[in-house]
Amino acid sequence: QVHLVESGGGLVQAGGSLRVSCAASGRIFSSSGLGWFRQAPGKKREYVAAIRWGAGTTYYANSVKGRFTISRDGAKNTAYLQMNSLTPEDTAVYYCGVDRQGWSTSASDYEYWGQGTQVTVSS
Repeated sequence: QVHLVESGGGLVQAGGSLRVSCAASGRIFSSSGLGWFRQAPGKKREYVAAIRWGAGTTYYANSVKGRFTISRDGAKNTAYLQMNSLTPEDTAVYYCGVDRQGWSTSASDYEYWGQGTQVTVSS
């Protein structure tokens, strides 16, 4: 069982930066993947980035490539999403999830989810 808690969301102006965190309790196996997704009102949950927990290999959606950076600290059992050059289109609730089988761009492949943290980007 893995319990995830996101934090670090908030209000930021367009062009600004924000870092959100995902703290995990319970073991995340090296074969697992941790993904960040976001969901805006009235929209489906959207893949943002993922990282292979053991190898640290990272993957990004085209919409955030070059602006967002996913990382993890195994000793702290915590993952991060550094978001730069934010735009109002990045406004959403950001969720982290764990896929025990690896990594995926599909939310349905993730078995564990946090409660989400709100990120609002003003223009």
